[in-house]
Amino acid sequence: MPRIHRDAVSYTTLVTALARAGHAGRAVALFRGTLSENVVPNEVTLAGAIMAFARHGAPVTMGMIHGFALQRALDGFVIVATNLVHAYAGVLELCSARAMFDGMTHRNTVTWNAMLNGYVKAEMIDMAVEVFWRIPERDEVSWLTLIDGYICADLISDAMKAYVQMVGEVGTNDNENGFDAYAFVQATLVHFYGRCGLIGLAQMAFRLSDKSHTASWNALLAALLRKGLIHEARELFDDMPERDTVSWSTMISGYVQTGRSDMALKLFYSMLNTSVEPNEVTLASALSAIADSGTLDQGKWIHDHIMNRPIQLTDNLSAGLIDMYAKCGSVADAVQFFNRANDKFSSVSPWNAMICSLAIHGYAHMSLDLFSQLQRTSIKPNSITFIVVLSACCHTGMVAKGKYYFESMTREYGIRLTIKHYGCMVDLLGRAGYLEEAEQLVSMMPMKADVVIWGSILSAARAQGNVTLGEKAAEELAKLDQTHGASKVALSNIYADAGHWTNVSVVRKELEDENFERLVGRSGIVQ
Repeated sequence: MPRIHRDAVSYTTLVTALARAGHAGRAVALFRGTLSENVVPNEVTLAGAIMAFARHGAPVTMGMIHGFALQRALDGFVIVATNLVHAYAGVLELCSARAMFDGMTHRNTVTWNAMLNGYVKAEMIDMAVEVFWRIPERDEVSWLTLIDGYICADLISDAMKAYVQMVGEVGTNDNENGFDAYAFVQATLVHFYGRCGLIGLAQMAFRLSDKSHTASWNALLAALLRKGLIHEARELFDDMPERDTVSWSTMISGYVQTGRSDMALKLFYSMLNTSVEPNEVTLASALSAIADSGTLDQGKWIHDHIMNRPIQLTDNLSAGLIDMYAKCGSVADAVQFFNRANDKFSSVSPWNAMICSLAIHGYAHMSLDLFSQLQRTSIKPNSITFIVVLSACCHTGMVAKGKYYFESMTREYGIRLTIKHYGCMVDLLGRAGYLEEAEQLVSMMPMKADVVIWGSILSAARAQGNVTLGEKAAEELAKLDQTHGASKVALSNIYADAGHWTNVSVVRKELEDENFERLVGRSGIVQ
């Protein structure tokens, strides 16, 4: 059969179409095909390829394709440069994104929004504001991005001022850059009130809005679910005249987040009987629901559904599949999937899912071995990775290795230590019998110790028969929660183990007189 020769136009059409449809892997492979066939890509082909590479989310990949653009002198095209800004910002390479942005001779509103979104995503609100007010022609994306940035930074007053300014700007323009300004303002107002937790005002704004626009319905739906009003949200969902992918995904995700995985799956299967196609968010929520309460057969069915449909297997979905297989009792399937796909991962989330699954199911040594494998890749571990790794060290009693990982978080990776990391380390030291060192670590923490940390100290004190430290831990727990009966029970046991029967009687009398709660399953307390 004769070989079909494609030209630059053919490749441009296919690469761009695949990238826009979300098939990043196929678009990247096709772009590389242009190079192997000595076809010279044009600026449109390269822009489509950058879109696809951006979905892979690897900084090293961005640098490679940027170099190719420089080599072919295509970086001067606005479409290419804008997509490079978007791609760098998407992987939080803000210095590279800003350098590309500042070097552009001509920019359009999409370029400005890409830079703005990068700063908002990185929680650099001051830089985001600086970029926003320099945008020559702001559109709906510009305003929504800024308002969301303010809200995420808990700057509600600034968000409100931005909203008022947006309404004024839209009101002075009959047709702002081609979108329906009136409908946009209505939907944004519902969205704004919902994000601020002002559910009554969000409902009032919705009642006054034009009900023919799905965006307003979706905004109120998200607001209700954010407040945990699942029944009201479902009533609104059922009343919607038209539902899009966002509507279905929001409602399904809401059920998962409120512990109603059964309803999430029921709604997901109902969605499959409609003309609306599930996207990555929908499928990730469905996998989470199955992981919580579903069966392995359901999970395998969704896996097959993803593979047999034009759906890009993103890192987020890969992490969901690994988590689902492990929680449905098949760690072997999780490992098999991970081993088959890990060379395609560009972010840490699937690695975290596999490392965590191994640790939780008793394979702590395998979990740590996998972490070592991760360190040999170009993917950087994050805060979540180290929580799992420190927990695995705790379960295996690897104190020296745990200390090394704990110290390397900030030294090698620049990761900020949280109370969860300190909690893991205190638990590790306490279980290994290093009570003095554990107590010193608690005193050096930049934040106040919580119930979990003092519970770990109390458990370790009992295991080592350290009455003095046990008394201190119980006292600190009482300060944090006066009804924390489990600490009194643990202290009573410490006294009993030490033969201090008078003290045992005093503590048990306190339990009877003050009616403390016996929180048997309280994390961090071993009775």
